[in-house]
Parts: sequence; C-alpha cells; structure tokens
Amino acid sequence: MAVTTDAAPRWCAIDPRAGVALVLAESIANLASVGASPVAVVNCLNFGNPEHPEVMWQLSETIDGLSEACRAFGLPVVGGNVSLYNETTGTDISPTPVLGVLGIVERLRRRPPPVALSHGSSIVLLGSRRSRRAHPSGGGVGISPYPLAGSRWAVDCRGRRGGLLPELDYEEHTRLVDFVRSLVAETVAGAATDEAELVQGVHDVSEGGLAVALAEMAVAGGVGVSVAGVDGHRELFTELPSRMLVGTLHPEELCTRAEGEGVPAEVIGFARGDSWGRGGGGRFVVEGLIDSPMSDLADAWSNSLPSRLEAV
Repeated sequence: MAVTTDAAPRWCAIDPRAGVALVLAESIANLASVGASPVAVVNCLNFGNPEHPEVMWQLSETIDGLSEACRAFGLPVVGGNVSLYNETTGTDISPTPVLGVLGIVERLRRRPPPVALSHGSSIVLLGSRRSRRAHPSGGGVGISPYPLAGSRWAVDCRGRRGGLLPELDYEEHTRLVDFVRSLVAETVAGAATDEAELVQGVHDVSEGGLAVALAEMAVAGGVGVSVAGVDGHRELFTELPSRMLVGTLHPEELCTRAEGEGVPAEVIGFARGDSWGRGGGGRFVVEGLIDSPMSDLADAWSNSLPSRLEAV
C-alpha cells in the first residue's frame, strides 16, 4: 500500500473548487511516482466560521470541486471529517481541505526510485510546459502560458493572492500518471535490470514549481544540475499541474515511449558529475536564470526549520 496526504491553502484561497481538484491531482501523481494506483480518498475539510457567507461558499465550492474531481478520476471518498470555526488572530483561515489518498502497488519486489537525481542522469520533463488557457503566442489580457496565481513565488515571495489558477485537464493528467506508474511498476516488480531501468529518480512538479522540484532532487542525490531552455522565471516557478521530472540513463527510449502514450516529453538538462556531496564543487545551474553552489541549496533545505525556530 501507498498513502499520501496533501493540501494547498494558497490554491484554495483563490478558487476552492479548482484548488481542491489540483490537490487531488497532486496526490495521484505522488502515488504514481512509487508505482501505486489510487483506490480511495479520505478528507479533513478545515475552514473558518461557516456563519460567514464567504466561508460557507468556500465549503460548498470545495465539496462540489472534490466531488467533480473524484468522479473524473473514478475514486470514491470513503471517509472524512470537517473542522470549522478556525481562525488566526480573529481572521478566518484560508480554506484548507486536506486529502489522504490510498494507493495499491500490485507487485513490490524492489523499492521505488528515489526523489533524487543520480550521477550522469539526463533530466526529462514529462507533461505540457504551457497552460492551455494561454494564447499560443503568449498574448491575451491577464492570461500567461506560465500562470503564477497561488504559487509559492506569488504568495510567499510577492504577497500576491489573486489571479486565475492553472487549468487541470483530467484526461491529460490521467495519461501522465498512468505512464509514470507503468514505468515505476516495472522497477518495483523487479521486471527490469539495473541497466535497463528507465527511471533512476522521479518527482512531481507542484509546490514551488520546476525550480523547487529540481533543487529537491539535486540535494537528495548529492549532485549538481545543469538545465537549459527554461522560459524565464515564470516557467521556473509556475505550479502548472500534470508535470513530472524523471532522471534517466536512457532519455531517447523514455521520450519515445512517452510520446507513444500521448505524453509530451523533453530532455531539459542533466545531473552533473561534480558531486558536492563527495567533496566536489557542484552547482545548480538554470541557464540564464540561476547559477548557485549546491552547498547553498543544501544548507537552505536542511536548516530552514531550525533557523525559523531560532527567530521566534
């Protein structure tokens, strides 16, 4: 069995109906990364004072959004609870539906690929890189191919709490997670040798966008990263759904199989051999945007919580 729990109050504060659907999509992607098929959902719906009309609207929209998403993905809600009248310094909390999703791994003989990159791996981005709501040329009033609404970059770094959430295409997301699940299932079932495995590491792109997903995989693997072709900070930090990163030693075969399943795939970079974790001077490089020592990223990853506690 595999279990994941997820929540995104930043998304749900903008659009509770669309936000909870995005949370469920992220949960399903998390399960796919360990080779599990989702089978059931439970929830904990956390809201402010339902006597306030806006809070009751948030609760109603969340329930409708979760219902729609579960029907689209074919999942039953088998339990849950509601926590109301939550506030912080007299202000209602943002709508915070927490979802727990149970998955089943049919055959488990080996551990799943890690959320990490390994030396010499190519980095493949699976899924569409641009929002379907955006004009192909990037035009359109208020519509971006790389929406930032509800993202960590917009809310936490810029204090921007409005906008239009990225659109979730249920069919596109299902194709992506089914493909990733099938790849990982080959590994966990022991069907592929180490040399033939297509997946050395896998991670969904969600909170923090491409930048955070890449950084987490690099830090976990103890390697440097070099990435090119990212279209500015918007693509780097958008939390556009239905995207996953795969580290692989066989990028051409992986991309060919993905395209055969209707899943866009593109090699965007590679894991550098100069490992900072082994005394080297590895760097985190996104061409034209970021060039940082891996040691700085590792320090931020491992010391952010102690630093915040010390500041309290």
